[in-house]
This record gives sequence, structure tokens and C-alpha cells, in this order.
Amino acid sequence: MGNDIDVYLGKRLRRRRRLLGLTQQQLAGTVGVRFQQIQKYECGANRISAARLWQLSEALEVPVGYFYDGLSDRAVKEANTEAEGGEMFARKETLDLVRAYYLLGERPRRRLLDLAKSLNGGEAIEA
Repeated sequence: MGNDIDVYLGKRLRRRRRLLGLTQQQLAGTVGVRFQQIQKYECGANRISAARLWQLSEALEVPVGYFYDGLSDRAVKEANTEAEGGEMFARKETLDLVRAYYLLGERPRRRLLDLAKSLNGGEAIEA
């Protein structure tokens, strides 16, 4: 297993790829590697070179700095203590919900948010 930063970068890679609705195969084809290599990057087993990170950032339409956003000792520790697959935004249902939410107009989005808050007992939803 790679070091903590490799794991953190891999999680950011997976999150962005899924948010865009890309498969590992599609991303791999774009940057010229096999899908198994993307798998290894995403789990932190293989380190991402600077050149490959640049290619990935171009393919995923984010600046290279995106992969390091939020990187701190605390963030790395939290990312590595999460149960495998337990990351809220890595779930397919979460991504489906977010995509559907942003297809709505402003007013229906506000109403849906109010509904979600009311179903939570009116309590603030923590990030």
C-alpha cells in the first residue's frame, strides 16, 4: 500500500472521476494507461507521477491543485481511517442524488433541501 498522501490523492481522483460519470476504462483510455493502473492510483497502491497527475487533471477538467485541496496531516489521517467504501461521496446513490439535484431549477432545489431538513427533524445537516 502506498503512503498516506498517495491514498489521499487516489481518493480525490476517484471522487472526481465518479462525479463526472466516467468509468476507470474511459479515464484510462484518455490518459493512455490500462484501467488497472487507474485502480492502483485510486487505492494508493501506485504513486502518481507529476506528468501523469497533469494528464489526469486535464482529463478530469480540474487544476492539478485539486488533488491536493484540503491536504493536511489531519485530512490524510481521516481519509485513511475511513472504512473502505464508507466515504459518503463515493457512494453511487449520493452521486446520483447530487446530479439529479442540480438538474432541478432553483425553486425546486430549495424545496427539496427544505424537505430533506424536515425529514431530519429540522436539525441542521452536518457536512
